[in-house]
Amino acid sequence: MNVVSFRPEPEELSYTFGGRPAVGKVRPGTILELYTEDCFGGRVQTVDDLPSRVCEFPYLNPVTGPFHVEGAEPGDTLALHFIKITPARDWAVSTTFPHFGALTGTHTTAMLQPPLEERVWRYDIDLDRNVAVYHARNSDFSVALPLDPMHGTVGVAPAANEARMTITPDAHGGNMDTPELRAGVTVYLGVNVEGGMFSIGDGHGLQGHGEVCGTAVESAMNTVVAVELIKGVATPWPRLEDDLHLMSTGSARPLEDAYRISQHDLVTWTSELTGLDTLDAYQLVSQAGQAPVGNVCDTNYTMVAKLPKAYLGGAPGVYESAHARLRALGSQYTT
Repeated sequence: MNVVSFRPEPEELSYTFGGRPAVGKVRPGTILELYTEDCFGGRVQTVDDLPSRVCEFPYLNPVTGPFHVEGAEPGDTLALHFIKITPARDWAVSTTFPHFGALTGTHTTAMLQPPLEERVWRYDIDLDRNVAVYHARNSDFSVALPLDPMHGTVGVAPAANEARMTITPDAHGGNMDTPELRAGVTVYLGVNVEGGMFSIGDGHGLQGHGEVCGTAVESAMNTVVAVELIKGVATPWPRLEDDLHLMSTGSARPLEDAYRISQHDLVTWTSELTGLDTLDAYQLVSQAGQAPVGNVCDTNYTMVAKLPKAYLGGAPGVYESAHARLRALGSQYTT
């Protein structure tokens, strides 16, 4: 088993997908032990650390990477299986921002009312109890919420030598902010440039569907991921697989277009896997599918289309059974 550890120095963090040299090369079959910083770069540590004062735009939402995967070429697919995602600190933070979030005016949704107050909440992370403790700011109310660690941002370099800010989700991945991207999940990303150049960041201790206030329980993470390369198989939009489900993502504005992209991809994927014609697959997904929301606050919104594999006869032939192989590899991993 080839295990590689990487903890970036602050100057090695990336804020774009594309436009950056690789921090390292890995072979397919490698297990990576990574440290990822939170979306504020660790600068927001107390309720008095307002992001507008301690952070510098555009240096938000850093990612660890990019990593060059040997042999990866345009038209291939990278499979990244998340073995472990563990909060790296005993605290995490969340905030509201002026002009950011689903329930306030923004620069693209112009409103006359004053912007929301900028406010920080600090959560206590208790790994022994597997909880994040919420504390209200204007009362003594608190409650322990179950941890469900995930990564909000994962992606590859876009095509055509483009560089995209890490906050923007699109066909290359990016800041999709779906709680479905937790440990035990394999994400499939279409390769656009030589090496793929994938990066991971934006750890969340937990997040509600939609990330409605604009931030989750933002946490640095210690993450373990297994890497595989699937040659000659293209992936139009990021796809996810767990033991029980297949999932397609779509990112766009308006939200209904993100929904359509994710549903279209799941319908056509279902047709390919089962041999059903398009309308038969459309009917199956329409009645058996789910539609979890990723984010409704970022520069593009993200929707997920989700279908149990049991309705597909176990989904034979999904990426050459990459999820099962990577899951088996992950089960052999020990810290």
